[in-house]
Amino acid sequence: MMNKTPQIISLAAWLVFAPAFAAAAAPAIAPPASVPARAATESRGITAEGVVEAIRQTVLAAQVSGAIVELNVKVGDFVTAGQVLAKIDARAAGQTAAAAQAQVQAARAALDVAAKDFNRQKQLFQQGFISQAALDQADAIFRAARAQVDAQIAQAGANQTLADFFTLRAPYAGVVSEVPVVQGDMALPGRPIVTVYDPTALRVSANLPSSASIVATMAAQTRIELAGAAQPAITPTRLTVLPTVDANTHTMQIRLDLPAGVRAAAPGMFARVFLPGLVGESSGRVSVPLSAIVRRVEMTGVYVLDGAGNASLRLVRLGRVSNGTVEVLSGVSAGERVATDPQAALKARK
Repeated sequence: MMNKTPQIISLAAWLVFAPAFAAAAAPAIAPPASVPARAATESRGITAEGVVEAIRQTVLAAQVSGAIVELNVKVGDFVTAGQVLAKIDARAAGQTAAAAQAQVQAARAALDVAAKDFNRQKQLFQQGFISQAALDQADAIFRAARAQVDAQIAQAGANQTLADFFTLRAPYAGVVSEVPVVQGDMALPGRPIVTVYDPTALRVSANLPSSASIVATMAAQTRIELAGAAQPAITPTRLTVLPTVDANTHTMQIRLDLPAGVRAAAPGMFARVFLPGLVGESSGRVSVPLSAIVRRVEMTGVYVLDGAGNASLRLVRLGRVSNGTVEVLSGVSAGERVATDPQAALKARK
């Protein structure tokens, strides 16, 4: 019994001091690479919601009455300048134009007869066979016939212009955005038939508070984001501030012209406009590198290191992405260190 007691005491001592010996013998795990969360600054700018509009958009309406006998386009079609879009029944107008042309021919025939008679009367007058009064009468008949020809030509041109109203042509190359009628409908003066817009000339229209006039004039760093577009923010080519303020809403309208190469834009699309500010100031938010973000199913977070270098996963809510960093709306305070390598931080936790 005396020999077993020291072994029992030695075993108990080993169980007590073994963890300490193991910790001393194990190599220390270096804390993962980290950077401090930086306080985000924002300018006293304005974010406005707007809508994409077509600078050139034409509603082709009927100028005459009649049944629509041809409708050659549908919504989404590309058309060229002068292309026939629709035709209205112009049989009566065509017959009127043909009658006017016949009257022109009749007037020219009468003019030809009057011209020949005047020349004969002039020769007879020179030979002394007729009086001056007879020559003047022949000259008056000739002038009246010539005036009649001019009047008939003008009338025929008016009838032809009226006949052209029955054919609708594209005023410029563009896209058909609306066709509110079908073939066979009755066209009435002022009733829209086809709407065409130029896809190379678009703009964004937005309303701003009237007090934002100074900020709105700064167009150099203005950005536009289109809803659902995969492309980055767009820089407008021109910013126009309308010189009037709405009396009901106390807002003013701004128009920002889009570059011609923006293919994702279409009239009616929602857009968000970011106008630059005058002076930067703290926004109470922070930004961290994109590499620090951890995404797991529906969870978004970052690994935050404490003073001892221990990493803990913290849920965050993210904002805008810019230049390799992302704005953190909540979850991390300025100055806290976040791990730039989530995998290394995960190993440090184990």
